[in-house]
Amino acid sequence: MFLIMGLAVLNLTMETFGSAQTPPVAPKVEHTELRHGATVIDNYFWLRAKKNPEVVKYLEAENAYTAEMTKDLQPFADSLYKEMLSHVKQTDLAVPVRRGDYLYYTRTEEGKQYPIQCRRKGDMHAPEEVLLDLNEMAKGRAFIGLGNLVVSDDQNLLAYTLDFTGFRQYTLQVKDLRTGATLPDKVDRVTSLEWAADNKTLLMTTEDEVTKRPDTLLRHVLGDSKTDTVYHEPDELYDVELSRTRDRQYLLLLIESKDTTEYRYLSAAEPQKPLAVFLAREKKHRYYVEHREKLFYILTNHDAAGNELKDFSVVTAPVSDVSPKNWTTFVPHRPGSLIENFHVFQDFAVVEDISDALNHLRVYNFKDHAWKEIAFTEAVYAATPGATPEFTSKTYRYNYQSFVTPPTVYDYDIETHQSVLLKQQEVPGGFDPSHYISKRLWANARDGVKVPLSIVYKKGFEQNGKAPLFLYAYGSYGIGMQATFSSSRLALLDRGMPFAIAHIRGGNEMGERWREDGMLMKKKNTFQDFIDSAEYLIKEKYTSSDRLVIEGGSAGGLLMGAVVNMRPDLFKAVHAAVPFVDVMNTMLDASLPLTVGEYLEWGDPNQLDAYNYMKTYSPYDNLEKRAYPAMLVTTSFNDSQVMYWEPAKYVARLRTLKDDSTPLLLKIKMEPAGHGGASGRYDRLKDTAFEYAWLLQQVGILH
Repeated sequence: MFLIMGLAVLNLTMETFGSAQTPPVAPKVEHTELRHGATVIDNYFWLRAKKNPEVVKYLEAENAYTAEMTKDLQPFADSLYKEMLSHVKQTDLAVPVRRGDYLYYTRTEEGKQYPIQCRRKGDMHAPEEVLLDLNEMAKGRAFIGLGNLVVSDDQNLLAYTLDFTGFRQYTLQVKDLRTGATLPDKVDRVTSLEWAADNKTLLMTTEDEVTKRPDTLLRHVLGDSKTDTVYHEPDELYDVELSRTRDRQYLLLLIESKDTTEYRYLSAAEPQKPLAVFLAREKKHRYYVEHREKLFYILTNHDAAGNELKDFSVVTAPVSDVSPKNWTTFVPHRPGSLIENFHVFQDFAVVEDISDALNHLRVYNFKDHAWKEIAFTEAVYAATPGATPEFTSKTYRYNYQSFVTPPTVYDYDIETHQSVLLKQQEVPGGFDPSHYISKRLWANARDGVKVPLSIVYKKGFEQNGKAPLFLYAYGSYGIGMQATFSSSRLALLDRGMPFAIAHIRGGNEMGERWREDGMLMKKKNTFQDFIDSAEYLIKEKYTSSDRLVIEGGSAGGLLMGAVVNMRPDLFKAVHAAVPFVDVMNTMLDASLPLTVGEYLEWGDPNQLDAYNYMKTYSPYDNLEKRAYPAMLVTTSFNDSQVMYWEPAKYVARLRTLKDDSTPLLLKIKMEPAGHGGASGRYDRLKDTAFEYAWLLQQVGILH
């Protein structure tokens, strides 16, 4: 039950919100809802009316105020941008990937925003074919996003999806690579796609128009006027996603909620046949499927008897009968070592696992039945699979980087067990990795748990509590944060500001239990871990509370809002990017994208216990009249994952409560942009330069 008052009669002007020199004041328009027997008033609910011109005026007033308050900062931001750009090799070529007779690669050209998709037949001396040049396709547009890019088995046709809105609204198009012609076949709202083996049938998943939930599998034969529905998933807790086994034998439809999966599949050679159920869904059974030589390989968190294996194992089952009675263990469960993914090839298999907040790659040779782990020597690093699409490959490609090692591509030889360096990203502008130190730290959480932190700083750093420090974290959805390289981050390190990642609960860095201990009715562990990590860094004299700046985005933006409410005294400045801060209102609105599926991550607030718990940490609902750190809140008007009104409402309400003079700025992209901000690489770099300049300014670094 709710009542909205005044939205239809608002008649505001820019002056209503104040001049650019004074903070905008959003009018209070009473909106009431009855929740679990209590009346809740939300005076800024009106900001959800995206098409209301008064909302746009208010947001433009916020942008005008931010521009005015940061006009003296702009020269510093411009200088940082030039410095960051000096560390970017603007004209560059990615390592080619072989698919059959062709080598596929991307390249960039100086001055152009987007990579160019290319291929050459045979070797890199052959003539270049440009598959897609997003720079040309983006002309006259503020945004372009490339979703899927899939070549047919005969390599004559390219299916791809593009979004021009930032709202993750992708449209399928098909290009004939023999003629260069774009075919008339088009399908909207495509989320994943694969070719069948006949080189004319496309299968694709599409999303619901309102909730944006991927819920339908379609089949389309090129040139046909119709598109058939193959499967529709009615349960709003589940999304669907299409893939194809590496040996190209099967098309796989993954039907997945946050805690349960089900697969349906069909032969890629017979795309007109109906889907078969692989293993029927069972609550909290998560499994993932691959195929090799008449065996399915199943990554599963249950054993054959149905007992839970939190950190997963890998089993095999014959194609003729995949039921658990026929399972044979291939990779046993190891508690505390989470198997993140599993890949099979003709001659070898690869396991990706994670423990102690470090990734590991283990390779199995089917010929000698031996396992070898690829060795990495740095204390903190990121090792991830590269592109090895060929099932018959004799090498395995992987990517390696760290805080001090730029992105590096290797091919691991299965027979010699040697890693062959293919490319290390060049970092121009005088970068020397020996000038920096990275290491692992462990903070004590209040409940006795050890929280890993990864930190990097420039040599000469003095651990005396006087240095500024940049602390980042995420802590949701079981997504672990890795110690990756950033040439832009050199701007911080070279000014004496260490950078640290807190690997807090809610991610998967310490196994599946680490994820479970930071979600649902344990979500506040995530926030407490971050606070305890910050206090550890202060206690160990890496920084002080008046020199500590923090950043998080999306669910990490929720983290920012929560920890600022819990300990506003602990942080000097905060950057909250596309922050999920209006938790209660969003999670109570099932019509919004993501909401229903998110019940299994955050809780269902329609249930009283979950409602009461979520309300204790929802940032928007827990703002109080007191002092707050300096805050920069950034978002996009067309964000499809965290709607713009969440940060807008948060800032509007906070302005009425904070009783200090610290900056509170909202910067919103009104032009097409997405959850990740701008689409062009130069535009993204300018945004980073501004954000870094603002954070550095808060701790007294002005050049």
